Amino acid sequence: QVQLVESGGGLVQAGGSLRLSCAASGSIFSINTMGWYRQAPGKQRELVAFMTNVGITYYVDSTKGRFTISRDNAKNTVYLQMNTLKPEDTAVYYCAARDYGASKYDYWGQGTQVTVSS
Repeated sequence: QVQLVESGGGLVQAGGSLRLSCAASGSIFSINTMGWYRQAPGKQRELVAFMTNVGITYYVDSTKGRFTISRDNAKNTVYLQMNTLKPEDTAVYYCAARDYGASKYDYWGQGTQVTVSS
């Protein structure tokens, strides 16, 4: 089993920045990919970004050039640096992890609220 704990959410004005952190513990040797999802009120959860163990990254189009995902393997932590935040980025952000060979994310954090005011 893998446990994920997020931190770093909060309230920020449009144009500001936040950095989310997600610390993994447990059977972390099984993890290949770590990512961030978000869910805004009344909307479906969407994949924001992910990074594999070999550094392959993905970003949803709406965040390209503004968000950066990174990993510190020594600390078993993944980060999401969010710059130039917009009100439409307001959502609960979830950290997720996927095992090698898995087709879906099996492990989820509890979520952290990000609110961007206009």
